[in-house]
Amino acid sequence: MLSSAASPQNITRSAPSAPVEPAPGGTWRDWLALGLLMFPVLLVAVDNTALTFALPAIAGALGTSGVELLWIVDAYPLVLAGLLVAMGSLGDRIGRRRLLITGSIGFAAVSAVTAFAPTAGWLIAGRAALGFFGAMLMPSTLSLIRNIFVDPNRRRLAIAIWAAGFSGGAALGPIFGGWLVEQFWWGAILLVAVPIMLPLLAFGPAFIPESKDPAPGRVDAPSILLSLLTMVPVVYGIKEFATEGAGPPALGSIAFGLAMGTAFVRRQQRLANPLLDMSLFRNRVFSMAITANILALFSFNGFILFLAQHLQLLEGMSPSSAGVAMIPALVATVVAGLAVVPVVRRIRPGFVVGAGLAMSAAGYSMVTFGSHNNGPALLLAALLVLALGVGTAETISNDLILGSVPAEKSGAASAISETGYEVGALLGTAVLGSILTASYQHNLRLPEGLAAAASGHGTAHAGETLAGAMELAAGLPAPLADAVRQAAGAAFDSGVHVTAAIGLVLMATAAVLAAVVLRKVPKAQ
Repeated sequence: MLSSAASPQNITRSAPSAPVEPAPGGTWRDWLALGLLMFPVLLVAVDNTALTFALPAIAGALGTSGVELLWIVDAYPLVLAGLLVAMGSLGDRIGRRRLLITGSIGFAAVSAVTAFAPTAGWLIAGRAALGFFGAMLMPSTLSLIRNIFVDPNRRRLAIAIWAAGFSGGAALGPIFGGWLVEQFWWGAILLVAVPIMLPLLAFGPAFIPESKDPAPGRVDAPSILLSLLTMVPVVYGIKEFATEGAGPPALGSIAFGLAMGTAFVRRQQRLANPLLDMSLFRNRVFSMAITANILALFSFNGFILFLAQHLQLLEGMSPSSAGVAMIPALVATVVAGLAVVPVVRRIRPGFVVGAGLAMSAAGYSMVTFGSHNNGPALLLAALLVLALGVGTAETISNDLILGSVPAEKSGAASAISETGYEVGALLGTAVLGSILTASYQHNLRLPEGLAAAASGHGTAHAGETLAGAMELAAGLPAPLADAVRQAAGAAFDSGVHVTAAIGLVLMATAAVLAAVVLRKVPKAQ
C-alpha cells in the first residue's frame, strides 16, 4: 500500500506499480520531519502517564469507584486500539499527513473540553473521544517514518528515536502532571495537549511529506464494527471477572468478544481488500515482534499503574515528587532504546529482544520476592531494571516489524504495530489493574469500631480503592486513622505481589520465545 517517489519531499505514488525508492541518506528536512512527528508521540505518552499520577486527585475530586478509575485510564486505549487499523486504512486513502493533522486538532480540542469534566462519566466519555482522535495520530507517524527513511540503518535510528519519544513523554508526564495537579487541579493535565501540538500544526504541512496509496480498496464498515465489538466486551469482562468474580456478566462478555474476534478474522480472510491483512501474521518474525511489543508495554504500564499509587498514597509523596523519583528509570528507557541500535550489528536481533524481555522479568522478580516495607527504593530500582528491558525490546521489535514486510505493506504493519502498543498498554492496566483492585478488596481488613466513627459511604469507598481508604483515614482520629492506613497498605501490597508474580511469569516466557523464534534473524548490516 505504501511506497516512495524519488524525492523524499514528495512520496505520494502516482501509479500502483512497483515502488521507486529514494536514495538512502536522509536530508535535514527528513530529520526535521521526524522531529515534528515526535510531538504527537510525546502528547500520547504525556497524556497517559500524567493522568495515572492524577488518579488519586481525580478519585478525591469526583468520588470515583475503583471500576470507574480503571475505566478513566482504559477508555482511551480501548477505543484507540479498536480503531487503529481502521484509521491506518483511512490514512492510506486520504493521506497520512492529512489524517495526522486532523487527529492533532481533534485531540487538542477534546482535551481542552475534557479538562473541565464535572463527573467521572464525563471524564470517561472524554477519554474515549481522545481515543478516537488518538487513533488518527500513531499509525500515521510510524508509516511516515518508514517512507521517509528507506535506508535500513537510518530507519532503525529513526525508529529508536520514535520509540524514545514514548519514554521521553512518560518521563515528562509525571513532572508536568504532578506540578499542574499541585498548582492548579487535575484537569490542567489535559490542557497540556494544546501547546504540545502547536509546532506540528504550524510547521507539519510544510516539512512533513504527504504519503498515501492511490489505489486502495474500500473501507469495510462491518470489519470496523467487529473490531470494536471484540475489544470492548473482552476488556469489560476482564474487569467484571476481577472485581465481581466469574459470574454471567463477566463470562458472557468475554465469550461474546471472542466470538466477534473470530468473526472478524474470518471476514478478513474472505475479503479481497481486508481491513487487516491476516497474511502478515504468517511471518513468524512479524508475529513474534508484535507479541514482544504487546508484552513489553503490558509490563511497563501495569507496573507504573501500581507504583504511582504506592508512591503517593503509601509513601506520602506529592504527585510531582513521585514523578521526579521515576525519572531515572524512564530516562533509562530512552537511553536503552538508542544504545541498542548498534548492538544488533554484533548480536542477532532475536537475542537482543529476548534479553530485553528477560530484564523486564528480572524487574518484576525484585517486586515479587522483595519487601515493600522499607521505603520506595526497591520498587524504584525494579522500575529501572524493567525500563532498561522495555527500551531494549521495543526498539528492535519495532524495527523487525517494519523490516519483515515489503515497503508497500508498511502502512498495515505500522497500524498493527501501534495496535500492539495500545493493546499492551490496555491489558497492562485492565488485567493487572483489575487483579490488583480485586486483591486489595479481598484482603482488606478494616479495624473494628470503624463504622461508629465514619459514614457508611466513606467506608464503602475505603473498601473499593486505596485512595478511598486514605481519604477516609484523613478524617478519623489518630489511632483509628493509623489502623486504616496500615490495613489498606497491607491489602494493596498483597495485590502488588500477585500482579508482579504474573508479570514475572509472562516476561520470562516471552523472553524464551523471542530468543527461540527470532534466533535465525541475521545481524544488521
